Amino acid sequence: MNVLIKGALLYGEGEPVDVLVADGEIRQIGTDLGVVDAEVIDARGQILLPGFVDLHTHLREPGREDTETIETGSAAAALGGYTAVFAMANTNPVADSVVVTDHVWRRGREVGLVDVYPVGAVTVGLEGKQLAEMGTMAAGVGAVRMFSDDGHCVYDPLIMRRALEYANSLGVLIAQHAEEPRLTKGAVAHEGPTAARLGLAGWPRAAEESIVARDALLARDAGARVHICHASTAGTVELVKWAKSQGIAITAEVTPHHLLLDDSRLETYDAVNKVNPPLREASDAAALRQALAEGIIDCVATDHAPHAEQDKCCEFAAARPGMLGLETALSIIVRTMVEPGLLDWRGVARVMSERPAAIVGLDEHGRPLEVGEPANLTLVDPEASWTVRGKDLASISNNTPFEAMTFPARVTATLLRGRVTARDGKALGNRAEA
Repeated sequence: MNVLIKGALLYGEGEPVDVLVADGEIRQIGTDLGVVDAEVIDARGQILLPGFVDLHTHLREPGREDTETIETGSAAAALGGYTAVFAMANTNPVADSVVVTDHVWRRGREVGLVDVYPVGAVTVGLEGKQLAEMGTMAAGVGAVRMFSDDGHCVYDPLIMRRALEYANSLGVLIAQHAEEPRLTKGAVAHEGPTAARLGLAGWPRAAEESIVARDALLARDAGARVHICHASTAGTVELVKWAKSQGIAITAEVTPHHLLLDDSRLETYDAVNKVNPPLREASDAAALRQALAEGIIDCVATDHAPHAEQDKCCEFAAARPGMLGLETALSIIVRTMVEPGLLDWRGVARVMSERPAAIVGLDEHGRPLEVGEPANLTLVDPEASWTVRGKDLASISNNTPFEAMTFPARVTATLLRGRVTARDGKALGNRAEA
């Protein structure tokens, strides 16, 4: 069925227009469009953006379907305005073979709410010792275009160098979880005054920054691209800025929680605030916000990480790190970046859609809002206000640090290739093409 979006503001700018979507693409943009055979969406006062792209999502399937599945994670993504997500490799079994990566791709297509792109492991079993069969995964049905051992750092510099060289020949991207493990053994919180006062083992900034610096140099020498996952320190910002000034092909992402929260949240010892890398100091969050506004940090990625209640409701040191992020991401970007004037709505499109799509070379996502372009779209009510309740989110798990917090702006509709996948707080999938 055709979809007619009435009275939307493209990128939040100019005068309201109608947008006709047909056969998976934007067919017409104008005023007072009248179409008889179309689903009509009243978008008066709302903002139309290209669908969001998340380079860093944990969907837990296969292996931990008690915490999330591709279906429930896809529903959360669609409700959050996403049309494409990249599912990390730390599943069980690990996505270090074409059998697993193709399974993830096929399940995503069967569910059909968002495009689910599998991320392949860099090393076998995420163990950092032997390169996985990257070429086979890149040539599979799922056509893996990004590889990461996320949750673990590719800590051996020779293995990382070989991975970058191999990735360069394949035309794929290596995404690094920057953490020197010898500096973080037993660490559970940012190394600073808060952790010291609370008696929590500290995770120093240098553990992240030393790997960022090393990998920038390795990427330079390999002539390859490297992507830094979940940047969390002011020092990482400076290193990425320097590397880019040297012509090194480095990109970086930041999570919504590292933009909004800081380690003062640890005072309660509530493990819902435990994440890897940890929440840093307020000065780090401020540096990350400024870097995102300036383009030093390229994009926002959620690091959506569902966990079962028993993995969070325990002593802080024993809890699993991670928090939900797909449904709250836009609102946090509005709170931290739009309201203070660091980004306008075109800037939101840049960091949540256009740049992440460009980093991994997606052709159908992050496209301009123009006639003839794919209709992967997100409609946002900028005047909405809503309160986060974990039990009401689409994910199986409810480990959100934003419980009972009230945020501005909310996605009202998401379209994937012209088909409405979420509207008014409900995921609407049926099955897409297999």
